Amino acid sequence: MTETALRETPLSQAHDARGARMVAFGGWRMPLQYQGILAEHLHTRAAAGLFDLSHMGRLSITGPQALDLIQRAATNDASRLRVGAAQYSLLCNEAGGVIDDILVYRATAGWRLMVNASNRERVVAHLEALREQHEYQADLDDRTMSTVLLGLQGPDSLAVLQPLVQSDLEALRYYHFVDTELADGLGPASISRSGYTGEDGFEITMDGGDAPALWTRLLADDRVQPVGLGARDTLRLEAGMALYGHELGETITPYEANLGRVVRLDKGPFVGSEALARLAGQAVARLLVGITLERGSVPRQGNLLQVGQKTIGAIASGTFSPTLKHPIATVFVPPAYAAPGTELGVLIRDSAAPARVVSLPFVSHQTKVRPPGDGLPN
Repeated sequence: MTETALRETPLSQAHDARGARMVAFGGWRMPLQYQGILAEHLHTRAAAGLFDLSHMGRLSITGPQALDLIQRAATNDASRLRVGAAQYSLLCNEAGGVIDDILVYRATAGWRLMVNASNRERVVAHLEALREQHEYQADLDDRTMSTVLLGLQGPDSLAVLQPLVQSDLEALRYYHFVDTELADGLGPASISRSGYTGEDGFEITMDGGDAPALWTRLLADDRVQPVGLGARDTLRLEAGMALYGHELGETITPYEANLGRVVRLDKGPFVGSEALARLAGQAVARLLVGITLERGSVPRQGNLLQVGQKTIGAIASGTFSPTLKHPIATVFVPPAYAAPGTELGVLIRDSAAPARVVSLPFVSHQTKVRPPGDGLPN
């Protein structure tokens, strides 16, 4: 897709007005940074960062067999959800590789899905094909173009957002949402206590026409700064959260990505369940782990990993951690090299930089306490 054909969110003019550096991402023209990735990252950890996430796909599934369609498509068990709850899940191919990672929301009248921007059209086609194949009585509505998704993340998020919302957000648990009215005529919104940073925060879905007013109102608070995709990536990597195309992909299984907890083989058949049932009884050939490096050597996706002269894997994601002040990365390695403390080498500019395996996440999560065993990502 050429830049002239990139989709624009309803907040594009607001980004331009703040001098954002705009880039193409997943078919959209999106802000990479405003004042700089480091400053935006640290501000989110310290106060509240505001994100335009409207490139993410937002789907609605209704009808008497909407749940049947979701159960056939997704690895997790959506039947466990009560109204107002959300769930992390995966869509897999028949070989057990990951097509996309998704969020599933159970609403009063139907179900909602959030999918990755670059996979949205493929996911819609995948769901449509399953609906036709199994003749499910379900209606799929892609609401991405008519709505906006905002993220407000950081320790001050609750204090910032609560005065603008009629519902009690303090009572809203992690991975739960409420359909509510915003104050001062800002319109209706669906607010989820969730995010992609490891911080407490909220994701707000609302009509595209109402979004610029809320964006402006939130940024009028001194505790809030706009944050682009650059800092969103460093934040999610510190939190040990997967990014499709890096830690997830069609040749990567949930077990290799440490996501076996969201594969519910006992719920009934779903796409990839036969392959995953076989794989569940086998040792994985590779496993996703975190590594840290000495300051000054920043790993990037594709850099090779070595033990001595033996290549054992490659970097999935790598960056300099603004919080920890040294480089971090996720890597796929054979299980024999996955134990914390294992010493490895990362080839960076033809030189092996020393690295050490560590437990994920790199930075502890500050999200609201959730019940154990709910199948959510760490």
